[in-house]
Amino acid sequence: MNAFKNVSSPLAITMWDFSWLERCWPGAGYEDWDLALDELSERGYNAVRIDAYPHLVAADRHKSWEILPEWNTQDWGSPARCRVQVFPALNEFISKCGDRGIRVGLSTWFRQDIHNVRLNIADGGAHGMIWLEVLNEIAQAGLMEHVLYVDLCNEWPLPCWAPFFKNSNPGKDWRTAESMSWMKTAVQTVRAQYPELPLTFSLWPDQQTSAEELAFLDFFDPHLWMVDHASFYPRIGYHFQRFDPVGYENVVRHAEPLYRSNPDFWHEQLRQSIQWNAEVSRRASRPLITTECWSIIDYKDWPLLDWGWVKDVCALGVESAAATGRWAAMATSNFCGPQFRGMWRDVGWHQTLTRRIRSAAMPD
Repeated sequence: MNAFKNVSSPLAITMWDFSWLERCWPGAGYEDWDLALDELSERGYNAVRIDAYPHLVAADRHKSWEILPEWNTQDWGSPARCRVQVFPALNEFISKCGDRGIRVGLSTWFRQDIHNVRLNIADGGAHGMIWLEVLNEIAQAGLMEHVLYVDLCNEWPLPCWAPFFKNSNPGKDWRTAESMSWMKTAVQTVRAQYPELPLTFSLWPDQQTSAEELAFLDFFDPHLWMVDHASFYPRIGYHFQRFDPVGYENVVRHAEPLYRSNPDFWHEQLRQSIQWNAEVSRRASRPLITTECWSIIDYKDWPLLDWGWVKDVCALGVESAAATGRWAAMATSNFCGPQFRGMWRDVGWHQTLTRRIRSAAMPD
């Protein structure tokens, strides 16, 4: 099934998550959307995935919300409390994307405000309804032609992104009865009003995924990294510390040396993951979009951290995925944004990879 009939060739997409709205202080990277989007176009990208904050829109679309930091160790979003007002900002941003021929994928990380209104999402129907609040506002402004898809929740059903959902098997397990029921109801709720809009939950299909299990999703958005394999992070002592610098101290000491000790081994782990997901895509007759990938999950501009090896692995990931013909859109990494200056300033690297992405075959 081709959910993207109006897309003639794979899109080069980037993840601007909640940074697009939260990192707007001077020097943060997104304080000038025109500049950031012009630079994105210059690098060859023609799609972007952003957080639409649907729970805040449903509660009060024009309110200025105080948001708590998800972390202070990472450069996605704000490292401290900030304020956001979703509308009219979201429509303004989408309009600017449309002016440049950039398609917009809408997603959400369900960011926590000081009142924690995200916990008010009671069931799959309510989950779908809050998204309708966003889409109706966009439609009223005449901007739906620029919306590529909706991802109803980032990395479902991880508790950090969906704390309102109580799963019988916490973690990545989307196969539980309550998870499947929730997802299907949410998708049906949105699809009833927007039947042509591609819908998904970004999650991790695996080799055991059957065509029937996720047939209600229009595409899959697996997030694939080399470091997900062979205990890379445990071996370097990194445990996703959010407010403690020790994690990055260990990345500095051990990440690149572990990779350099046997790059062929790590490359093969990534290739296998890409091939597995391509096969799942074929079996299920669903295209893939990957917006977070290919090398290391967490990285940043930091003393003694070099982007060279990260870019090498990302180039391998793009080439391997493009060769399968199963991706309708893919990122070059999850660091393709102006706040990651060491990655962003290598314009030629981005242009080379986005040309490869956009010249690949589309899934049938």
